[in-house]
Amino acid sequence: MNGPEIQIGFAPELRLFVAAERRQGRTAVVTDGSSTLGHAVESLGVPLTEVGRLLVDGRDVPVAHIPAAGETVEVQAVSRPQRVPGAPLRFLLDVHLGTLARRLRLLGVDAAYESADPGDPALATLSATERRVMLSRDRGLLRRREIWAGAYIYSDRPDDQLRDVLERFAPALAPWTRCTACNGELGPADKDSVQERLEHGTQRSYDVFAQCRSCGRVYWRGAHHARLAAIVEAAVREFGPAAVQ
Repeated sequence: MNGPEIQIGFAPELRLFVAAERRQGRTAVVTDGSSTLGHAVESLGVPLTEVGRLLVDGRDVPVAHIPAAGETVEVQAVSRPQRVPGAPLRFLLDVHLGTLARRLRLLGVDAAYESADPGDPALATLSATERRVMLSRDRGLLRRREIWAGAYIYSDRPDDQLRDVLERFAPALAPWTRCTACNGELGPADKDSVQERLEHGTQRSYDVFAQCRSCGRVYWRGAHHARLAAIVEAAVREFGPAAVQ
């Protein structure tokens, strides 16, 4: 590249995406004179899904801004809670985030997920057509222009992943209302109507059931309920049953 040189610095939250030599203060970048500032930021490793305000010499500019020689750029992280255009707030998770998907569903959050990987193009298209926020640890996927909105998942630990999503997007929580298997809505089920789906021990021991209206899966407070309840209670305690949309 032999074009205008700018000085660029990144917010601390974004420095994990850039090369080590760019993690301390501002560094020089030579641009090509025609590409946008958004392109320059992405070329340095930062997905635009993680970028908030772009400040050039202290003033806000759009990602379409064309950098000029001598400009000083500050790249800020996305603000939290992040406002996503359109409603309701819905998510789409890639194949590597199955545990996070199930935990979001446990809390009543609409989280589409398939264990078979449909590929990046199909995920990006689904994000756009259903207006879902794409959640992924794949920077390449998040750079696809088709996606409606997206977010990088910073941790590989499910507890931290869940907390990050709830803090960033503040979705309304409605625990125990969504099927953790297929994302469908749950409704109360009469014991007689679901007994053919139950083992004899379950029939004898439990009387309160819920059933998915989409896939028919039956739920009751079984052996794993205490562990799941602890996840729900921790999330509701920290983020509330009906957080800001």
